[in-house]
Amino acid sequence: MDFQKRFTEFVEREHLFNRRDVLLLAVSGGVDSAVLCALCAAAGYDFVIVHCNFQLRGAESDRDEAFVRSLAAKYDKPVLVRSFDTKAYADEHKVSIQVAARELRYAWFRSLVAVESSNLSCIVTAHHLDDNIETVLMNFFKGTGIAGMRGILPKQAMVVRPLLFATKEELVEFARQEQLTWVEDSSNAQDKYSRNYLRHQVAPLLQKIYPEVMTNLADNISRFRDVETLYQESVVHHVKKLLEVKGNEIHIPVLKLKKAPAAATLLYEMAKPFGFSPAQTGDMLALLDSETGRYVASASHRIFRNRNWLIIAPLANEEATHVLVEGPEGQVDFAGGQLTIRSVSLADVPVITPATSAAEPAATGKKKKGAGKAEVPSPYNPVAYVDSRLLEFPLLLRRWKTGDYFYPLGMQKKKKVARFLIDLKLSQTDKEKVWVLECNKRIVWVVGMRIDDRFKITPHTQVVIELSAKTDANS
Repeated sequence: MDFQKRFTEFVEREHLFNRRDVLLLAVSGGVDSAVLCALCAAAGYDFVIVHCNFQLRGAESDRDEAFVRSLAAKYDKPVLVRSFDTKAYADEHKVSIQVAARELRYAWFRSLVAVESSNLSCIVTAHHLDDNIETVLMNFFKGTGIAGMRGILPKQAMVVRPLLFATKEELVEFARQEQLTWVEDSSNAQDKYSRNYLRHQVAPLLQKIYPEVMTNLADNISRFRDVETLYQESVVHHVKKLLEVKGNEIHIPVLKLKKAPAAATLLYEMAKPFGFSPAQTGDMLALLDSETGRYVASASHRIFRNRNWLIIAPLANEEATHVLVEGPEGQVDFAGGQLTIRSVSLADVPVITPATSAAEPAATGKKKKGAGKAEVPSPYNPVAYVDSRLLEFPLLLRRWKTGDYFYPLGMQKKKKVARFLIDLKLSQTDKEKVWVLECNKRIVWVVGMRIDDRFKITPHTQVVIELSAKTDANS
């Protein structure tokens, strides 16, 4: 089939764009993007050419820019060029040169399309079938989910790739037949980049063993696109039964997940949007049999075990309703407050007596002169002291919930937190602001109010932990 016709049919079959669209063509000057310009022009598509000068190859980078400008003149199309200090960006953001270049160019491309007056409909790149096969191999070797095995999609959001139907060899052959000109990027010949090494060293070795390997991999990419569609439908079906969204947290019932088919895969898919990698799946799965408080962290979230639940919560503690307190020194921000924890000597601890007034305010209140009823003391006590040897970190700081109970200081029997708050005569609004600090499923402190008698200081105490809270309730 005629190459131009294959191009048009692929665009139409994948619904990439239509003749009313104004395309933003990303053109480097290499043979791939030179062919892309020729095909779009011959098909009658309207387009604007954009080029990034990453200033990484000196005079060669300037040569590429000049060539792209001449290409725009040849097709009588507008051209937009932008220069970037790519190395400075990479150093500042601590990323590789390749990542820096990708982030810079796509951020600029998206900003151009986003301008309402531009009339640009999509970003068109010259990725071809060989690029896709190399991407699949790299994903496979690095470790990937099913999405990595279907490679680059023809259309992802505003980015479209209409050359994915063709191999590099076919593009070069078309360029020669049409007597197109292009420039060569000397860095493409260097094996210091992973993709180039795979292209120049690994792929030829595979072809020696399996001559049809590239064709077979291309066919596999098509099959894996279908497989991923079915896979995602199944994942969504099972995740709906497991995942509970509570505010900005995800709660997953441990027992249900254990009984679910392919528990490891489902757990990874639930955690993946929060920055967890495939390599962390084993550690996350181990949480199903761990004790409360154990966790695995990504750059932005933690997934941790809390009783019969796995909870995915943001590291930005002021946004979370469950916060891990990792050690006996430090400060933790949480919704509506701040918890400070530190070790102190026994000599620095004031005399502690059971705060019975916090449990039975009316019974211990003293009458003021001229007052007709007993004065109710404040239920809030922002500082508490507990025996360090009775704590096991990490602790869990969370909002109280129905069913919680503890042993209030000075009392030998347990009391529900709900009843405790009723006795304090707190308003419904104030009750909603109450948090508890928990150690191994036992409440250590109703924050800012009363510690649990089981964690109190005794004559045997050697090291004391001071807990200090600033909250909306007691401020």
